[in-house]
Amino acid sequence: MSGRTFETIRYEKSGPIATLLLNRPERLNGMTNRMLRETGEALAAAAEDRELRVLVLTGAGRGFCPGADLQVTAAGGEGGPEDRLQARDFRVPVLLHEMPAVTIAAINGACAGAGLGWACACDLRFAARSARFNTAFLDVAVAGDMGGPWFLPRIVGAAQARELYMLPGKFDAEHALRIGLVSRVFDGERFRDEVRAIVERLAEAAPIALRTMKSNFVEAERMDLESYIALESERHIRMFSTADTREAFRAKVEKRKPRFEGR
Repeated sequence: MSGRTFETIRYEKSGPIATLLLNRPERLNGMTNRMLRETGEALAAAAEDRELRVLVLTGAGRGFCPGADLQVTAAGGEGGPEDRLQARDFRVPVLLHEMPAVTIAAINGACAGAGLGWACACDLRFAARSARFNTAFLDVAVAGDMGGPWFLPRIVGAAQARELYMLPGKFDAEHALRIGLVSRVFDGERFRDEVRAIVERLAEAAPIALRTMKSNFVEAERMDLESYIALESERHIRMFSTADTREAFRAKVEKRKPRFEGR
């Protein structure tokens, strides 16, 4: 992705950490076909980056992503042939959920519709206290996209997920925390620093173990218990042959910080 310039997002990487910034702040990062396509392109490349350990999805300015930009949609879309969607453009939730790196939604503002679907697809969700949420799909007479009915019941439970979709309405970060939609809420002035501290902690973890742990969660969703235990056991036994695991045990005994090399 080196040298690639996007119009609606920014993708920045420093060592094992990447940030994908939804970058239409004048519209609170309302989603357009171009943003969807560019986000998918960036995430597909990130999924192939073996150095990447943590990816943060967040929004520029006051918004995270309130879903589709209603003005653009009502006007018939952006209109150019380069903005027409293809089936692969709708793989953003799959990429966020299944890519080897840990994905974090840093929800800094309005999060609704398709934007909420993207947040739900991430491994972890943290919110600024000022964040506001809504499913919002029925308000514009659509059933929904971006995998919400797949992700949300797994996060908040089936009954709560149905209510959020079928009786849409705005709710705040504290309510999102109570129902388990987000795992932590931070005051606005501390939000970026708190998320950054969590990201750095994850980035310092043993990379093979972290990738395998995420893969275990993804595989567990697809498998019966007996099959999963067989897979997990095989991976667990193999992990003890890695240099990083041996280093971690030595560091624990010697009461020092481990030095991981990813092998």
